[in-house]
Amino acid sequence: MEWNKLMSTKRLGQPAANDKALPPRTDFTRDYDRIIFSSAFRRLQDKTQVFPLAKSDYVRTRLTHSLEVASVGRSLGILAGETILRNDALLADIVVPQEIGTVVATACLMHDIGNPPFGHAGESAIREWFHGFKTLLKDTGMNKAEEEDLLNFEGNAQGFRTLCVLQNQPQRGGLQLTSAVLGAFTKYPRASLVSSKQRLGISGKKFGFMQSDAELFRELADELALIPKLGLRHAWHRHPLAFLVEAADDICYHIMDVEDGFKAGVLTFEELQALHRPWLTPHQMEKANNIRDTQRRAEYFRAVTIDTMMREMIEVFDSNYDGLMDGSFDKELSKQIPRAGEFEEFTNLAETKVYRARPVVEIEACGFEVIGGLLEAFVNAIEVKATNVRAGKARSRTVLSLLPGGAASIEGKSPYDRVTVATDFVAGMTDSYAVELYQRIRGISLP
Repeated sequence: MEWNKLMSTKRLGQPAANDKALPPRTDFTRDYDRIIFSSAFRRLQDKTQVFPLAKSDYVRTRLTHSLEVASVGRSLGILAGETILRNDALLADIVVPQEIGTVVATACLMHDIGNPPFGHAGESAIREWFHGFKTLLKDTGMNKAEEEDLLNFEGNAQGFRTLCVLQNQPQRGGLQLTSAVLGAFTKYPRASLVSSKQRLGISGKKFGFMQSDAELFRELADELALIPKLGLRHAWHRHPLAFLVEAADDICYHIMDVEDGFKAGVLTFEELQALHRPWLTPHQMEKANNIRDTQRRAEYFRAVTIDTMMREMIEVFDSNYDGLMDGSFDKELSKQIPRAGEFEEFTNLAETKVYRARPVVEIEACGFEVIGGLLEAFVNAIEVKATNVRAGKARSRTVLSLLPGGAASIEGKSPYDRVTVATDFVAGMTDSYAVELYQRIRGISLP
């Protein structure tokens, strides 16, 4: 891959790069601003990170998490830009470290923008609901690839759809972001139905776009000149900067989720300190011990540990630079750092104590009920309208009126496109709105 293509400022959906930013504002800065002011980004303020519907202002939502990931991503991008120039000084006119930082930060800012209510539990709830209604998918005549999109619903693919289709409808390309930013955003540049070989490597672990959006993604891949993976289906090797977006997310959720667990009282300070100790020098540990307040000491631990982790990630990026550029390196940077074992300990503790804490599990259970109930109401209403059956016609008309655009939003659509209208609506909801709408549809509460 070549940086003159990887840093393309062509906006997806626009016929040509004829909408340039005026100096000193750059095209990538404009992308950052477009995300900040988008409605999809604003809704992250009421979407789960770890503790759903938290009453405390200490714990993080998807919004604060995304801002923190963007901050780490910017630093990683700047450091990576300097590394790239050390590898090839002739790229100085194309690779500007601050611009690389902005591209990575913007991709980080929107990395969770497609996540449904209740976090990863929400993704599981959507998949589970469709698995319970496989016959519905087959009876409507969907093809195998379309079925896979729904049976294995993926927040990353919904994110690409949110950015490039749902925002600013009916404008082609949605927010019409630059190709470089969208390439860095896409951690999994493949369709849901691919061959086993195209699933290999971290870039093939999940899928990053739906069948309805495949041509848009192909247009993006062609503009960036991403390397196709061998096979008959849609699959490419990652944009090199996508590895940095993943690393920034890994750093933040490893450290911040544990910190939230401490602040929520499900982890002790001693457990938190034990995780950070391997990342601090004796001098830094001595400095930490002079901070009496444990909350402030935890924040100092976090700052030092993040800085150390970032530098180890960049060392891996540097040592595998050629493999990142030709697609032969396809692993998580975090799994290759010198202290990968110590890094993993954060997740091990979070999984055993934070993610299994009673408040988290209780709300997750609620999320399965809420999301399943909403999908049942809207998908059934859509199918009643589409098939023109008499049973449930009045009810379906009422439920469809709650959809953005009402019944008109499904007129003339294929079975697959009709169902994605429902998943788009449900996946875009905030936690609170999903609970409120579910309760009203079920008659549990009234306006």
